This record gives sequence, structure tokens and C-alpha cells, in this order.
Amino acid sequence: MSTLANLSRNDETVIRLDGVSVVFPVYQAGSRSLKKRILFHGSRGNIGRDANDKVVVAALSDISLAITAGDRLALIGANGAGKTTLLRTLAGIFEPVEGEVKSRGRISPLLDINLGIDAELNGYDNIRVRAMLLGLSTAEIERRLPEIAEFTELGDYLDMPVRTYSAGMMLRLCFAVATCFEPEILLMDESILTGDARFIAKAEARIQSFIEEASVFVLASHNLELIKRWCNKGLWLDRGRIRMQGPIEAVVEEYRKFVSAR
Repeated sequence: MSTLANLSRNDETVIRLDGVSVVFPVYQAGSRSLKKRILFHGSRGNIGRDANDKVVVAALSDISLAITAGDRLALIGANGAGKTTLLRTLAGIFEPVEGEVKSRGRISPLLDINLGIDAELNGYDNIRVRAMLLGLSTAEIERRLPEIAEFTELGDYLDMPVRTYSAGMMLRLCFAVATCFEPEILLMDESILTGDARFIAKAEARIQSFIEEASVFVLASHNLELIKRWCNKGLWLDRGRIRMQGPIEAVVEEYRKFVSAR
């Protein structure tokens, strides 16, 4: 059984994974149409059965990894390679069925922009709820509330239920809360960077300042130029397994060759 635990203070490693595997059960796998889909995708090597003969998807398989202070790690790979699953495992959202995850420091996950949002509450109350989920105290939240509200640029809309917000307004609200304190470990999925160009430029500038301050930064992205700009190490995932890891330039080059060859 895997746990999220503290590392020794004498160890420069901030996050360590030892033999981590994550699987998801496939329910109602007895239906004929689902069986066909499973057989079709089975050649990818990540569909199988567990000890109880249940159909499962092996999202991550035997991942061992050490992330040390100062690492800016890019997760590279095709859709379905396991990048987002690995991010969520690092954040403690998914629990491995095998292996162990250890970390040291406060984690700020920029993964699911809608996490902790109540459509019936107004913007201010959602800021408070989401900030509590990130581990901020009531006093910290109230102290940071004016700054968070200003960064959203939502003005009077913060007094309205968020069900009235557009997708872009929701992004502004959630991004402002998720970045309202300097994290020690920043985990980010590139998919959150969607919206109007002006706000995205503002968001990227804020993230850049966080990258400079954070002990560890982990980014899952398809944007190879962004990866090279923000990261110094790369981890190439393929079908839930590590295919290559090392300096970012070397990993990106090999990944590009692989994609071109295909």
C-alpha cells in the first residue's frame, strides 16, 4: 500500500516514487460493445485483468522517480500516456495500488480548474471554500481575499452565483485562488491555460514568478517550446511507463524523432 509521507530533512529529494502503479477498474465490462473496445485498445498494452479477474486499465506501471529541489520537470507523451494520472498521483488525489509516494513541502495543484466550486455560491464564497481546500486558514484567506479578487478582474460579478459565469470568468476565479500563495511544490496541467489571450499572458507571468520561487515544478504539456522555456528536466511517458528521462533538450529531441517517425 502506498502513502504520501515526509522525507528526511537531510535528503535533497522533494518527491520520490518507488515502483508506483495506478490502475482503474472498468465497470460493466461484460457488455459486447465494451468488450470490442477493450480488445481494440488492448494492443496498447495497458488493458488487463486484476487478481479478481476484473477488467482494469493500467494507467501507470512501475514508476520510480526522484525529484530534487530545483527540478523543473516536464511530463511529455501522447494523449493517454499517463501524464495527468501521474500529476494527480503526485498530488495525492490518486492512490497507487503498488509502490510508494513520498513528498516534503506544501503542494499546490493546478490540475482541475473546477475543483471545489459550488455553482450556487457567489465568487467570494467560492474563493473561501477553494482556499480552504488548499490548506489556507480562515485568517490567511481573509487577508488575501482583496488581492485574489483584484487578480480575477471580475469586479461586481464576485457577488453573483458562479453558475452565471462564462468559462473564461470561471478560469479567472479558480486560477487566482490556486495561485494566491507561493507553493513549495507546484503541479500544473497545461490544459488550465485556456481563455482570453490577455488573461493567459497575465497568468503565464504569474506562473513564471512561481516557477522561480517554488522548490519543485512539474508540468504536463504538449507544448514543447513552453516545456523547454519553463523546465530543465523531462520525463517521457508511454502507455503508463517511463520511456526516457533526463535533461529537457535531450528528452524533447528524442520525443520529436519518435513522433516524426510515426
